Amino acid sequence: MINLKSTIIEKGEYVTQIIHFVGGVKRTFHGIRTDSLKQGQFSKFECSDGTMIMVNDENVLCIEVFPEGKDETQSI
Repeated sequence: MINLKSTIIEKGEYVTQIIHFVGGVKRTFHGIRTDSLKQGQFSKFECSDGTMIMVNDENVLCIEVFPEGKDETQSI
């Protein structure tokens, strides 16, 4: 697989994302493999349990990204 140098990879191997959609809906996804992120009309990524998620970028306002695991840091 080609590494597209996504800055999310710098957060670690796995992250949690909170995706804020148009209309105020929020969804939280845990265990996202950062090396599986692919962007296009739909952003695609895999979770640690094997689930593949596809998100239509047109409906997204912002995405919050938090590191997971032992390298996790907390901000106040």
